[in-house]
Amino acid sequence: MLIRMMSVIAIAAALASPAEAKSCFKKAAEGTSATESLAKFQVDAALLQATDWPIYFTYIANNGTPGYSFGPRSYKCAPGGAGVTCTGSATLCKL
Repeated sequence: MLIRMMSVIAIAAALASPAEAKSCFKKAAEGTSATESLAKFQVDAALLQATDWPIYFTYIANNGTPGYSFGPRSYKCAPGGAGVTCTGSATLCKL
């Protein structure tokens, strides 16, 4: 009986989802700045800050996102606040 239970657990774990899917997640954030490009940068920084503080600091130092793939981002921007406000989302994957 114990061996059968262990087999069922192993099969269920294997079928749950591929390994890559377990390490990917979708995030959303908002940024406001004087220009659209800076507001988008704030969105990107907030997405990474909400994911992993060390990768956030690496990104804002202009050194990329080692250890993560920072997939295509989508933004919606409009005038507002102190200039332009953008909301954005992205799928990030831990490599």
